[in-house]
Amino acid sequence: MCRVEETSGKCDYKKQPEMKIKIFGGGRVEKLKNSMVSKPRMKQWMFRALTTILLWTCFAQLMTLGEMFGPKFFKVWPSCFTQSGSELSSVPPKLILPPKRLYKNNGYLMVSCNGGLNQMRAAICDMVAIARYLNVTLIVPELDKTSFWNDPSEFKDIFDVDHFITSLRDEVRILKELPPRVQQRVDQGMFLSMQPVSWSDISYYVHQILPLVRQHKVVQLNKTDTRLANNKLSLEIQKLRCRVNFNALRFTSQIEELGRKVVKILREKGPFLVLHLRYEMDMLAFSGCTHGCNSEEEDELTRMRYAYPWWKEKIINSEMKRKEGLCPLTPEETALVLKALGIDRNVQIYIAAGEIYGGDRRMAPLAKEFPNLVRKETLLRSDLKFFQNHSSQMAALDYLVALESDIFVPTYDGNMAKVVEGHRRFLGFKKTILLDRKLLVKLIDEYHNGLLSWDEFSDTMKEVHSNRMGNPKKRVVIPDRPKEEDYFYSNPHECLQLLDEPLRRT
Repeated sequence: MCRVEETSGKCDYKKQPEMKIKIFGGGRVEKLKNSMVSKPRMKQWMFRALTTILLWTCFAQLMTLGEMFGPKFFKVWPSCFTQSGSELSSVPPKLILPPKRLYKNNGYLMVSCNGGLNQMRAAICDMVAIARYLNVTLIVPELDKTSFWNDPSEFKDIFDVDHFITSLRDEVRILKELPPRVQQRVDQGMFLSMQPVSWSDISYYVHQILPLVRQHKVVQLNKTDTRLANNKLSLEIQKLRCRVNFNALRFTSQIEELGRKVVKILREKGPFLVLHLRYEMDMLAFSGCTHGCNSEEEDELTRMRYAYPWWKEKIINSEMKRKEGLCPLTPEETALVLKALGIDRNVQIYIAAGEIYGGDRRMAPLAKEFPNLVRKETLLRSDLKFFQNHSSQMAALDYLVALESDIFVPTYDGNMAKVVEGHRRFLGFKKTILLDRKLLVKLIDEYHNGLLSWDEFSDTMKEVHSNRMGNPKKRVVIPDRPKEEDYFYSNPHECLQLLDEPLRRT
């Protein structure tokens, strides 16, 4: 037995007189001695290891509690896990996922979007809402690759696909691809592909589309833009559309990083205005707007319009469309309008657009009046090499910069103008000058013809647009004419935190 002497602290092993030990050999004695010495040492090392692990666990838990709930005592200590200053931490925050929504799956919904980035963005929001209320599984939408831009980008090249799936998992089940057994059915042609009726309410999908999903198990919806009504939908559906648009559809980290870089460069020089100058070749050919173009350019735009069979309108009266306010402003008209509205000529103007038709020649009047014109190509240069021939990724970058601008001015009410307008409303009704093009054209022509002085022209412009700055208002509802109603994504007022100013129609 081992007896500890209190004075020395040592353990003396003494032979007890009543105990007899039978020795079988010297080797056995050595083994017994070694085992009696090594076991206490092993226990000691194990105790030290367990104590160290326990201490580190407690430390980590204290740090976590301090960050989440603790008093300032925990938060003033410098940490080796976070960076000081305004720089973002390299360690991503812990993601708290919403609980999965459990429901009986009625089938699978495949979606093929059409058009440009923001046309597809709105369609994706609609399709998520539809999938939610049909209790189906949504497959990550397929983006348009056959439009004018021929952009080969996939969903994952533009949006953070994992965030899209996980952030909505409490509403709808979303998969990156069909399960193998279901994919086999699709490969064998055992699915239904169709184009839904535009501007439909949710009852159309419940009563017309859902039975088809149950019958075929897989339904593919093509041409999905404007397939859900602006109005007469439940508040839950409208808020879900907003949740997808303003939260779930996050751009990739690469696009987000470049967006922040552009905004930082612009902010270092002061306030900036984003001008969505939609004076590009495809828009002019599609709309048939040739005001200010020479005969050769008019012929080129006409040939392009006939080259795309899905552009249904071929014979177009350009002057009549312009007077109706259905044409994008030219760079010359835009310069005149900005000057009349009192925009400082020295302000930075970021051109959110593709290649301007006519190039520097057409941009010269705008550059003369506002010399601080900048584009992403001049601000980023080599950083854009990965985005070449990817128009949707370029548009995503413009979208981010437009959201952060002090003023946003679209010269045409296309999809980007509408969606950015709605997003800026969501961010606190940020200043967005919504040009009344029909009245503008009339005033511009009167000014050029000497019927208005400059002061009269400028004062009228300011008065007309004083209440067209992205202020709170309700959407205009036109029963039986949904295409003429205010677009949901330009003014999703059900989702906005309205200010003290009362709602009004304009």
